[in-house]
Amino acid sequence: MTAIAEHKPAPPKPGTGGGDGGFIDLVLRFRELTILAALIVLVAVTTAVNPRFLSAQGVEDIFLNASILVLLAVGQTLVVVTRNIDLSVGSTVGLVAFVVGDFVTNSDHGLVVAVALGVGIGAVCGLVNGLLVSFCGVPALVVTLGTLYVIQGLNHYIAHGEQISAAEVPQSILDLGNGAILGVPYLPLISVVVMLLVGYYLRAYSSGREFYAIGSSPEAARLAGVPIRRRVLTAYLASGVLAGLAGTLWLARFGTVIADPAKGWELKVVAAVVVGGVAIVGGVGTVYGAALGALLITTIGSVLVVLKINSFWQEAIVGLLLLLAISADRLVALRLARVLRKRNARHG
Repeated sequence: MTAIAEHKPAPPKPGTGGGDGGFIDLVLRFRELTILAALIVLVAVTTAVNPRFLSAQGVEDIFLNASILVLLAVGQTLVVVTRNIDLSVGSTVGLVAFVVGDFVTNSDHGLVVAVALGVGIGAVCGLVNGLLVSFCGVPALVVTLGTLYVIQGLNHYIAHGEQISAAEVPQSILDLGNGAILGVPYLPLISVVVMLLVGYYLRAYSSGREFYAIGSSPEAARLAGVPIRRRVLTAYLASGVLAGLAGTLWLARFGTVIADPAKGWELKVVAAVVVGGVAIVGGVGTVYGAALGALLITTIGSVLVVLKINSFWQEAIVGLLLLLAISADRLVALRLARVLRKRNARHG
């Protein structure tokens, strides 16, 4: 047995990137605090212009609209921290929303079966992506771009130009999307619970920290005995499952569904994750930051509607935020490299 095998390096803590942990953790906290501050300023300015923006109904609408994006961002975070990407989540949401809607409107099944079916379809999509990326070695961008179009085509074939009407959807499913418990809507509650569970897993379990080890340095992770293929497959499977759940919640939230209703959401999800501090090169970030990124992007959309500004600007602003986030990640990487070179020089 080699020395490496006898002394396996411990996977880095979540968000540390396996390097100067204190510096990276400080940057991540700063990024998340910056997003929170931007949210507060955005809401304050908009409320000053239109006081109704911060009404109970306005706040509820923002959280309801953000819930599905948060779910997708949590799943995408698992993939991105392993140095991969999943561009098929928007198409998966659309496929699940229509198929589940079509199924429940033509049968006597209710909420439980609808959720199980949606999660199952999402799991299959995630499993296909994961197998192609982890075991076949096909680049993630190529795989998920391909499955994006395959799922879109399948969705349009199944829909045949028809749509699901809210009047046909069972009330139990609609209640999930628009109901509440103790005044708290179900959708935000589900998203928060999922976010907390995934965040706790990534931080508290060694298998969770291995996702970050893979993203920080795949070669070092391999030498440390991390099951890279299995973890990458798990990341895609989890992303698919959450996309399936999100698709079911989409049906529950809106009731009326056309073919491919979440078209273009894959880029919105990636933007939320990267703006939230998850490095596109992997190894750094948290699901909490990704959720904040999703909330910020959703709030920007609501603000533009309230201020009666052309929706085009939402895409422009999201694109600008994405460029700024990627630039910030690059600057952090360069700063970290300089810190490590100085440290190595002192100990050399």
